[in-house]
Amino acid sequence: MPELPEVEVTRLGFASAIAGARIVSVRLGKPLRWPMGCDAANLVGQRVHAVRRRGKYLLLDLDRGLLLLHLGMSGSLTFAASAGEPGKHDHFDLHTSAGVLRLNDPRRFGAVVFAPSQDSPIAHKLLGKLGVEPLGESFDLAAFTAAMRLRNAPVKQVLLAGEVVVGVGNIYASEALFQAGIRPTTRAARLSRPRLARLHHAVRDVLTRAVAKGGSTLRDFSNTQGESGYFQLEAMVYGRAAQPCKVCATPVRSIRQGQRATFFCPRCQKA
Repeated sequence: MPELPEVEVTRLGFASAIAGARIVSVRLGKPLRWPMGCDAANLVGQRVHAVRRRGKYLLLDLDRGLLLLHLGMSGSLTFAASAGEPGKHDHFDLHTSAGVLRLNDPRRFGAVVFAPSQDSPIAHKLLGKLGVEPLGESFDLAAFTAAMRLRNAPVKQVLLAGEVVVGVGNIYASEALFQAGIRPTTRAARLSRPRLARLHHAVRDVLTRAVAKGGSTLRDFSNTQGESGYFQLEAMVYGRAAQPCKVCATPVRSIRQGQRATFFCPRCQKA
């Protein structure tokens, strides 16, 4: 599943190119996770002012309202001056005066949703419960510490829930916890302030490095130019079960938490 770094890499790949462009036409393919919520013809003629990100959602600001795009489990966006005939899994084309934004989504868990404003009920439903952006200035250590000390669930599950900090998906939660020296099963409320400070730094650092590497390509993620990400090549624990830890050579362990695979070093992450 594309996580925050992959979504941010996607945004950076077309945001400046599409800014200021007018929508010429819209093509809808097979239904996605949710209906778009407006007649496609209502988008024609509107200008795309900017592309923002909130968690794993991309927000296209229009003259009247905004489009919220989610890549789902297997989606990817491409942006090009022109686009050929849509393929079997191409389910949304936004033709603009600057080029064509196309969503390819084999599993169709992605979404393109129109909202009249960011304060509208549909936008609030999708975005309203999201936590703090980990790459923004609002990711404050004191607030992060206070919120984590109120959670009695395992720390990795708290990170994945997205209510304290948004967008720290499975890959990056495992990597941040390794960098901070924290075992994924440790309950968040039991972590000391110094350990939470290390985790706060690790979350921001891991996500920043992942964006710089173009995200992670485990199966089918690619950026808007069709290029793969490379962060997975420098992962310390994720996907490395039974392999020696790159720090201490202890075999990396894998366990299941909430139906997701968790990877950690039992020596470097003692508690």
